[in-house]
Amino acid sequence: MKTIDLNCDLGEGFGAWQMGNDAAMIELATSVNIACGFHAGDPDIMRHTVELAKARGVSIGAHPGYRDLHGFGRHPIIGLKASEIENLVAYQIGALQAIATAAGHKVTHVKAHGALSNYACEDEATAKAIANGIKVVDPRLTFVVLANSRLVKAGEEANLPMVHEVFADRAYEDDGSLVSRRKPGAVLHDAKEVTERVVRMVQEGSVVSVTGKVIKMRMDTVCIHGDTPGAVDIARGLRKALKDAGIGVAPFRRAA
Repeated sequence: MKTIDLNCDLGEGFGAWQMGNDAAMIELATSVNIACGFHAGDPDIMRHTVELAKARGVSIGAHPGYRDLHGFGRHPIIGLKASEIENLVAYQIGALQAIATAAGHKVTHVKAHGALSNYACEDEATAKAIANGIKVVDPRLTFVVLANSRLVKAGEEANLPMVHEVFADRAYEDDGSLVSRRKPGAVLHDAKEVTERVVRMVQEGSVVSVTGKVIKMRMDTVCIHGDTPGAVDIARGLRKALKDAGIGVAPFRRAA
C-alpha cells in the first residue's frame, strides 16, 4: 500500500497568545514541526506541544526560522552571514532538544520555517547554511526539504537523511516554487479542493501549478498548516479521503 506522512507546524503561539488547535491537529498528523522561539513559541508552549506529541506517539521536529516574532517569521532577513544562519538554526534545534529531553521525547527531524525556508529554496548559500546548521548538531537528524528546491542539493551535499515535502494548502508556480503569500490565491482554504488535490498529488507523484503545468515531484510528506483557518477539518477530511483512495497515512521513512 502506498503511504504518506502528514506533517503540521505547531507550537506557534507565544505567551498568552494561541495559534491554531494543536491538540486536535496532533490527533491527525503523523509528524509535527515545533516552533523554537524565534518566529513563535516559548519554552512553556514548546514543552506543552512536545508532551502532546509524546502522548500521541507522534514524532517531533525543530522548526527554526528568522528571529521575527512581529512578522511570524515571514519577513526575510537578508544579509546574514552563513555562520549566522548556521548558528540560528543550531540554536533553535538545541532549544527544542533540551525541552524534548526534559519531557522524555526526542527530536528526529528539522524543517525550516517561513521566509528562511523560502529564501533558501532559491539561494544556494542559505540552503547550505541551514543544512550545515543541522549537521553540526546531529547529522542523523532528518532534513525536511521542499521538493525540487535548492534545499535538496544542500541536504545531499551535507549527507543528511532527507524527506521531500509538498504542501496541501499552498499554490505552486511553474518552476515548482511556492506562490508568494503576498499574491492572491497563494493559500488554499476550500477543504474539498485541498483534499482532492492532495489525493491526486500522492497518486500521480506530481503537483499542478497555477497555470496548469504538471510538475513531477518526489513526495514523502504532505504539510497542512496548523494556522490555516479550518485546518482541523481539512486534516480530518484529508485522512478520510486518503483512506478511501487506498493510501495509508504513516510516519515518513528516512531516506538519504
